[in-house]
Amino acid sequence: MGVLELFLQSSSSISLLGGLLVLLLVYLVSSSSFSSKEDRKEPPGPKPFPLIGNLLQLDLKRLYNTLLKLSKRYGSVFTVYLGPQKVVVLAGYKTVKEALVNYAEEFGERDPMLIMEESNQGHGLIWANGDSWKEMRRFALTNLRDFGMGKKASEDKIIEECDHLIEVFKTFKGEAFDSTQPINYAVSNIICSIVYGSRFEYDDPEFTSLVDRTNRYVQLVGSPSVQESGIANSYFNERNLLQTVINLFGAGTDTTATTLRWGLLFMAKNPKIQDQVQEELSREIGSRNVQVEDRKNLPFTDAVIHETQRLANIAPMAVPHKTSQDITFQGHFIKKGTTVYPLLTSVLYDESEWERPHSFYPAHFLDKDGKFVKREAFMPFSAGRRICPGESLARMELFIFFTTLLQHFRFTPPPGVSEDELDLTPRVGFTLSPSPHKLCAVSCM
Repeated sequence: MGVLELFLQSSSSISLLGGLLVLLLVYLVSSSSFSSKEDRKEPPGPKPFPLIGNLLQLDLKRLYNTLLKLSKRYGSVFTVYLGPQKVVVLAGYKTVKEALVNYAEEFGERDPMLIMEESNQGHGLIWANGDSWKEMRRFALTNLRDFGMGKKASEDKIIEECDHLIEVFKTFKGEAFDSTQPINYAVSNIICSIVYGSRFEYDDPEFTSLVDRTNRYVQLVGSPSVQESGIANSYFNERNLLQTVINLFGAGTDTTATTLRWGLLFMAKNPKIQDQVQEELSREIGSRNVQVEDRKNLPFTDAVIHETQRLANIAPMAVPHKTSQDITFQGHFIKKGTTVYPLLTSVLYDESEWERPHSFYPAHFLDKDGKFVKREAFMPFSAGRRICPGESLARMELFIFFTTLLQHFRFTPPPGVSEDELDLTPRVGFTLSPSPHKLCAVSCM
């Protein structure tokens, strides 16, 4: 063997050895990397099938109920696959509050459903993200307050609208009727009064068409008068402002009206509780108009309204969130961009927080002396940076509408139907509304 051949053979051996060393190094680094990923334990959950995920294991008509059951098995942070889409579910008061309040930034993005993404295109309030969402939320809150949200001006508008609603109820002369449309029209007129400066008659065809579409789709199409800002990169463009108004109408009509309908249904279902509400109203208010400041003197009625919101559970899965960055939460690794469902039904029905979570029990909000008490697990408006911007208006509407209606009417099942036969099974949509039903509103003033 020549010297050159020996050198080449040696070089070849050295190169091979060097290559092996490099591969070993890469393997060690990769193993370390993979190991660290394995250490970042992702939330557990039922094993998904290819493509369809966990769809066969879920009741899609009552998805919130299935997720609530799964939380009993997999814990307060778990994973399900809706088809190929990975979703992390947060369950229970403590977990939901920790995520939405303590980790508000990390869980603060909105994950738009495909249909909303196509129609909204990132505009408006509910489905938007980033600077556009911040600007439009600030704009909406500032203007709603300037136009009276949560103030005396709004209170006067609600009291006035109550008078119109009472007159409609009286036309049925105690006979059974469906309250859906008149309640929707009354509630929608409040946001109309704030945005347009005036209310509409309940037989106005343009108005009724507008509200009925909102009720069907929980998404309203409107056409406000706007001015272009003239600034090329401004978020205050016609499409963004229009979508913001649409969001305000949709959210400001459906949720409050639906909760009111549940309240009247619960009263007809629980006549003894209705007796207590009307006795308190008669004692403290008499025949004069109810005002917001009366709330402190109506602890039982206030408790009934809160219990209506809790048990009605109209937004059981909230609106989907999305993680804005990688996060380790309660020992589980959740990747940036993951869809997250804060399961509000698990908060409002949390067995560790409520004495009778599945019953209509106003005592949840009363102390031993009958005084109203706040409950931390009362979270119907969600929490954190994505909490409902219209909460103060909704609370005012619920209080004045409910108390005024109970002042004037006694609500009972239709003739031939007992309280026990009233169906409390919700009709599933974007929100949970009562199944179609009729009630009698018997005048008591």
